[in-house]
Amino acid sequence: MASGGAQSHTQSQPGAGDGAKPASGSMEYQLRQYLLLLASLVATVTYGAGLNLPGGAWQVDDGQHHAGDSILQDAHRHRYLIFYYCNATAFAASLVVSLLLLVLDGKNTGWWEALLRVVMVLDLLGLMGAYAAGSCRDKFTTIYSALLVCAVFAYVVAAFCWYLGVLALPRKKHRDDHNTAKNNDTSAANVHGYEREELDEVLMLLATFAVTITYVAGLNPPGGFWGDTKDGHQMSDPVLQENYSRRYRAFYVCNTTAFVASLLIIILVVDKKLTDKLSVRFVALYGLTITALLGLMGAYAAGSCREVHESTYVICLNAGVLAYIFLQVAVAVTVKNRCRCFQTVCDYASKCLLGVKGWCFDRPQDHQPDPQISSDSATTTCRDQKHEDEAVEVEKARSLVMLLATLVVSITYQAGLDPPGGLWPDTRDGHRFLLKRHTLEAAMILDLFGLISAYAAGSCRDETTSIYVVALAGVVLVYVVIHIVFFTLDHKDNHRDKEKLETRREVLLLLAILAATLTYQAGLTPPGGFWPENDGARGHRAGYPVLHDNYRPRYSAFFYCNAASFMASVALIVLLVNPNLYRPGIRCYALYVCMVAGMFGLMGAYAAGSSRDVRTSIYVLTLVAAVFAFVAIE
Repeated sequence: MASGGAQSHTQSQPGAGDGAKPASGSMEYQLRQYLLLLASLVATVTYGAGLNLPGGAWQVDDGQHHAGDSILQDAHRHRYLIFYYCNATAFAASLVVSLLLLVLDGKNTGWWEALLRVVMVLDLLGLMGAYAAGSCRDKFTTIYSALLVCAVFAYVVAAFCWYLGVLALPRKKHRDDHNTAKNNDTSAANVHGYEREELDEVLMLLATFAVTITYVAGLNPPGGFWGDTKDGHQMSDPVLQENYSRRYRAFYVCNTTAFVASLLIIILVVDKKLTDKLSVRFVALYGLTITALLGLMGAYAAGSCREVHESTYVICLNAGVLAYIFLQVAVAVTVKNRCRCFQTVCDYASKCLLGVKGWCFDRPQDHQPDPQISSDSATTTCRDQKHEDEAVEVEKARSLVMLLATLVVSITYQAGLDPPGGLWPDTRDGHRFLLKRHTLEAAMILDLFGLISAYAAGSCRDETTSIYVVALAGVVLVYVVIHIVFFTLDHKDNHRDKEKLETRREVLLLLAILAATLTYQAGLTPPGGFWPENDGARGHRAGYPVLHDNYRPRYSAFFYCNAASFMASVALIVLLVNPNLYRPGIRCYALYVCMVAGMFGLMGAYAAGSSRDVRTSIYVLTLVAAVFAFVAIE
């Protein structure tokens, strides 16, 4: 009974697979939504970091450097190469993880899950290498980050060797061990199954956001970077490092510690075989969680303030939060223990009373069910089931509306605060903003009417290009409709695959929102920045992309790949709202084609916009070819 109750309760949770049996899938399948969120956020931060490299970009052409080129590439060549390759690897691996999660359905265990683990490890290692290369500027930060990276890498190698050893065991012994572990897991799930699953989900969510926050903060520390070498400054080094060296070191140590601790939390949560014992799991997960939270609070206190009294205030707030958490835990444990004792006494008294009743008053006819009561019970059960189904549909609609509303609000808010074309750096000629550009004016107004119109107006500088961009969305919609019409003529609707379609719809929707978010902001603020002022001699116009003038073919490739990915993603979101469209679209793979096209457009835009030389672009194109081969095999 306890097991059945735990399973039914787990099935009702969104993280449990929306009706799928948790016991039938691996940990990757059970946490697929959170792994997809992790892959999406990693793709977000690596895409942004690749297009806007740490250290900033040159603002003017001085004969030695081109405006829009990375300063880090000239100041720290080797660090730049390590960062670029690791960041690109993490970005491509995140997309592959997303595609693998689309393949998993809880039944195809084996090589797909093994491949997913390998790609996830590659993703996290690439992210860690990019962080170490992009955030270090001196000996202290280099040594500290290198020690943490080596420790995590050693742990991953040891875990991978242990995993290979398990695979190398004889089949019978491996099957016996698997059955024993399965029985142990079942008995443990009877007591702690639902609680441990909830714990894994919360820790996964916390670690995911901690990784993305600390990654961005480490690559772009507070205070910015030096843009010149005046007064002995080192180009592209953090300003905080020179003016407040102790504060910068405290920020870096806390931020890096939180970053690495969050990565270890993710690895431990996914690889549950390494943490079967409750004591080991408690020490590892809870210890790393406390370390990550303390690191985040310490980094915030050191990086957000410049005065001692401000830092003291922030530290006192952090101490108050920790005290409240410990007090809450202590109260909860005390109340739980008392309730458990009281419940034990009540259960014992109930059993005694039921025993007395059965011994004194029990008769055979008492066990005959009343037909009227049975009929009423069946009617009530049907009515409750109907209300429950309606509640599930309402909850799905609410979740979809909230997700789309969050997407629109987040990207339009950022576009409003950081408008396309940039801002005037001074007040010459009476300029305050780029109010003379009709493109900016149109983008700010059309943000209220639709993302497509705003993107077309904000990313283009002529009407013809805007028309081409808007037409891409129409082409995608027409293609999907034609594909559905021609490939679903003889299809008969099967209600058994409804749950599978809903699961794949959720994955497609999250991937489409990821691509739309990345490409929208990248289209409005392309890599390399904008010209800050007019230069008639060189033909530069304020508000126009620097990449457009210095690297015209590369900018064209970036622009059209980014626009194609954005339009395909938005069209995919529109189609996924209507069940009459997305169900046949998923069955005939029309929506998969749109999603894959959007992913390749995203990677093409990354390859064209993140680098300025051929060698680094070839590496990214090789990754694109690898992803294409994976999709073809799949």
